[in-house]
Amino acid sequence: MVTRKNTTGRVCSAAAGMLLATGVTLAAARQRALEAERQRIRRLELEDTVSRRRTLAHQQRMHWELLSRAIDDSSLASVIDTYDPDIPAAKRRQYFYANAWYINLYHLYRAGLVDQEELYGYARELFQNPLMREYWDASRGQRATLKQSSDEARIGRLVDALINDLDEADTDEWWVVGTPPTP
Repeated sequence: MVTRKNTTGRVCSAAAGMLLATGVTLAAARQRALEAERQRIRRLELEDTVSRRRTLAHQQRMHWELLSRAIDDSSLASVIDTYDPDIPAAKRRQYFYANAWYINLYHLYRAGLVDQEELYGYARELFQNPLMREYWDASRGQRATLKQSSDEARIGRLVDALINDLDEADTDEWWVVGTPPTP
C-alpha cells in the first residue's frame, strides 16, 4: 500500500507540474500576443501621425500657392477678397501676405512643430507689425465664421488677447508682454 500511495503522489505531482508549465506557457503566449497588439497599435498611430503631417504640409503648400496667385494677379484676388471694398488693391495684397504668415504659424502649431507657448512667442513678435494688426482687424469677420470649439478659433482668441495685452502694455519691451498659455 505504501508503494501505491507513492506512485499516486508522483503522478499527481507530475500532473500538477504539467498543468503549471502549461499555464505559464499560456500566460507567456498571451503576454507576447498583447505586446504584439500594442506594437501594432503604436505603428498605426505613428502612420496616422505621419499621414496627418503630410496632409498638413500639402495643405500649407496649396494655401501658399493659391495666395501667391492672388497676390500676383488682382483678377484672381477678387475671388477670395472678403475685405472692405474701400481697401486699396496694394493693401489687400499685403493682407493676403499677412494671412500667409499667420497661417504658416498656425500650421506649424497644428503639425506639432511648435507648442502653444512657442506659437504665442512667435505671434507676439509677428503682431508687433502694424500691417499684421491691420490684417488681423480686417479679417475679424472671417474668424467669426469659425466653429468656436475649433483649434483655429481658439488660437484666434489667443491672438486677440495677446494684441489686447500688447495695446495695453506700458512698456516698450514687447517680448515680455502677456502671459503665455500653459499647456
